[in-house]
Amino acid sequence: MNPQQEAGGTRGGDAPTPLLVIISGPSGVGKDTIITALQERRHRPAYHYVVTCTTRAPRAGEIDGISYSFVGVPEFLAMRDAGELLEANEVHGNWYGTPRAGVRDALGRGQHAILKIDVQGAEEVKSCAPDALLIFVLPPSMETLVEHLKARRTESAEQLEIRQRNAALELARKDDYDYVVVNEEGRVDVTAERIEQIITQEELRGTRRRVIV
Repeated sequence: MNPQQEAGGTRGGDAPTPLLVIISGPSGVGKDTIITALQERRHRPAYHYVVTCTTRAPRAGEIDGISYSFVGVPEFLAMRDAGELLEANEVHGNWYGTPRAGVRDALGRGQHAILKIDVQGAEEVKSCAPDALLIFVLPPSMETLVEHLKARRTESAEQLEIRQRNAALELARKDDYDYVVVNEEGRVDVTAERIEQIITQEELRGTRRRVIV
C-alpha cells in the first residue's frame, strides 16, 4: 500500500499539516547525534521520531526500541513482505526499514513524523510520497567523515573502504533533497536548530499536502 496525498495546508483550520520529514546523509555524518540533539530541544511535542528497524547488531550504547528496533533477518523480511515497512533497503550488508505504523500513527495524531533513513530509503519514500520533506546532512569535509568512521571502530578495514565509497556516491545525491545542512564539527546543536527552523518554515509555508500511509 503506497502513501497517498491529501490536499490542504492546514488541518482543522489552525493546526499545521503534519509533515513527513526525512533526515538523511552518509554513514558517519552524525545523524544519530543530530536526532538526539533534536529530542533534547524544548517545545517539540509536535515531533515524533520513528524508530528504524535493522538487522545489524547493536553498537555499544545503543538501546533496542530507542536507537533502533533490532530484529533478525527472517523477521525483517516477513515485515517487508507483509507491507509493514514504508521502505526497506539493504545497506552495507544489513537491512534497514521504516515501520509504516509508526509513521501512520504520528501523522494521525497531527505530529511531524521524523525519519532518519539512508539515501536509498529516502528515494523510495519520496517516490510514493512526493510531499515528504527531505533534508540532507553534509559533513564539513570528506576527510572529517572518514575520521568519524574510523573513530567508531565498528567496521573492519574492508568495511570502512566500502562505506567510504558509498559515502562518495551518497554525497553526489545531495541535490535531490529539498535542503542541505552542513553538520559542522562540534556544532551539532547548531545543526539541530537549523533543521528545526526548516521544519517550522515548511509549517508556515503550508504548501505541502498531508501524507496518508
